[in-house]
Amino acid sequence: MPGLILAAPSSGAGKTTLTLALLRLLARHGVAVRGAKSGPDYIDPRFHEAACGAPCLNLDAWAMSPDRITALAATPDLLVIEGAMGLFDGAPPEGRGAVADLARILSLPVILVVDAGRMAQSVAPLVAGFAAHDPAVRVKGVILNNVGSLRHAQMLRRALAPLGLPVMAVMPRRADLAMPSRHLGLVQAGERPDLDAFLDRAADALATGIRGDRPPNIEALLANAAPLPAAGAAKRLPPPAQSIAIAQDQAFAFAYPHMLADWQAAGATLYPFSPLNDDAVPPADFVFLPGGYPELHAARIANAGRFLTSLRRHAETKPVYGECGGYMVLGDVLTDAEGTPHQMAGLLPLATSFKSRRLHLGYRTVTAPGGPFAGTWAAHEFHYATTLHEGGDPLFDATDAEGTALPAMGIREGHVSGSFAHLIDRV
Repeated sequence: MPGLILAAPSSGAGKTTLTLALLRLLARHGVAVRGAKSGPDYIDPRFHEAACGAPCLNLDAWAMSPDRITALAATPDLLVIEGAMGLFDGAPPEGRGAVADLARILSLPVILVVDAGRMAQSVAPLVAGFAAHDPAVRVKGVILNNVGSLRHAQMLRRALAPLGLPVMAVMPRRADLAMPSRHLGLVQAGERPDLDAFLDRAADALATGIRGDRPPNIEALLANAAPLPAAGAAKRLPPPAQSIAIAQDQAFAFAYPHMLADWQAAGATLYPFSPLNDDAVPPADFVFLPGGYPELHAARIANAGRFLTSLRRHAETKPVYGECGGYMVLGDVLTDAEGTPHQMAGLLPLATSFKSRRLHLGYRTVTAPGGPFAGTWAAHEFHYATTLHEGGDPLFDATDAEGTALPAMGIREGHVSGSFAHLIDRV
């Protein structure tokens, strides 16, 4: 089946809302469609799944090989990829990992989402520049977002007409389509009881457009979708054990589906449990605490006696691994944004705090000589926690996206290890 990419000149153009509206609208009309998200994002893919009812994966042109990307993209359904940041924005120094790289790897067309809320005729040189910048990145049409009126839509259409690029849809300015967010991105899909109503409003707005203007040309948009390339022979990630207890709830929601799918394909059995519900850790050979928002639930986790007791008991004889949020929970103390300290599992000599926040963001290459994730990995770091104290033995040697050496990431002590790095794929 074919695919296409929704990208934008910059962050904040409304790509997520437009992607969700399109996915819901296509699903309503019986189109077999699924979404994908460019880059390291745990939150937007869950909205994609809610919009169309199909699993959503990450496609990361920095962290994944072309074979891995084409293998993940292979699907019998129409694939709609939501870009991240601007179309040509990627990791320093050359912009590797940009949405444009996905367009080249997958030979897919780009539909440019433009926030036209504060522009009129200037939309033409903006779109013309993006369309002409790289012949290998084929901009095939435009979706105009945040359009205020019929007159505004007509001005934008007249300005774009000489370019020969079709306006696929015009999305009206709607205050009720704003999506609430917090420090790591959007409020999670599972936390929004109004999600279905929101998705229906977004689809209705896209289908209706601006009253008196031309209706959206969904048929033309679909006609511009291109066939996906043959799936590459990507190496699957080996599981750290054959039975894995994995924390899954609103505090531990950041696990990459492709990694879990690889583990299961290799015969591993996953046993989900919820620390927020004070579930005991299921019997397993390995415990994995993914990232998420433990800082928003720190008091509840600190009082989850059955969870913490069973986790400590497991760690006496079997491995436990924590990633980002899970890493903080394995530590001694997590201080929340109000400055209240909360006792965590005490399995790693680590104290973290959100009282004084500092952004840590970027791709990482990390290498561990041993342990459950031995070898070299492409990874990503994105958190606001401040480390107050960190002891133990270092877990990963690390470099940034430009190959510059960084301090060691993560710690290990006994059977327990973890770090702030989100592992994406083996290098």
